[in-house]
Amino acid sequence: MPFLAVNNRGSSGYGKTFYQMDDLNHGDKDLRDCIEGKNWLAKQEVIDSEKIGIIGGSYGGYMTMAALTFAPEEFDVGVNVFGVTNWIRTLKSIPPWCASFKDALYQELGDPFSADSTRLKQISPLFHTQNVTKPLIVLQGAQDPRVLQVESDEIVAGVRSNGVPVEYVLFEDEGHGFVKKENQIEAYGKILEFLDVYLKDNPGEPIQDGNIPEETNFNSPQ
Repeated sequence: MPFLAVNNRGSSGYGKTFYQMDDLNHGDKDLRDCIEGKNWLAKQEVIDSEKIGIIGGSYGGYMTMAALTFAPEEFDVGVNVFGVTNWIRTLKSIPPWCASFKDALYQELGDPFSADSTRLKQISPLFHTQNVTKPLIVLQGAQDPRVLQVESDEIVAGVRSNGVPVEYVLFEDEGHGFVKKENQIEAYGKILEFLDVYLKDNPGEPIQDGNIPEETNFNSPQ
């Protein structure tokens, strides 16, 4: 199953100019880069252009949700691994001991306590879940201090209300990133199971909610 890793605008390692190219443009220019990556992928002979998904973790999880929300016909499935879905809440919840980190994020994304909150709401997938039409799997750590569990709880509830297939995998003993080997194995196994159902040429039976705890850019860019 081929992967394409998109180093969209705002990615580190390519100089300050490239890193700053998505400042105050999140969910727009960086998303366009992911879509162009998908367009390139679709032109390759070994790729089925009708079966391309998007996967990402943390900010990459946000990109997954931005793609399914703001460009709902571009990708066929989405895999969101502890991704931000409500920038206003996420930026407001940064703890005091991360003051320098908070200041940097406010400069890059905007200040949620200012007029920037209007734009932050516009780019937050949680407030636009009615647009999502493609199957989605969400993975989250209950102890995550950066992307709170409520982010994933609410995006799952919002997308499910559309009648869209949504799977939710919650790890009670993980934070921002899955570090326990057994959880990593389970997480990737659940993703593979999801993709086998919703992305393969001969999909299996849809996963029932009972198989995965509800309480709680494969051919893709990431």
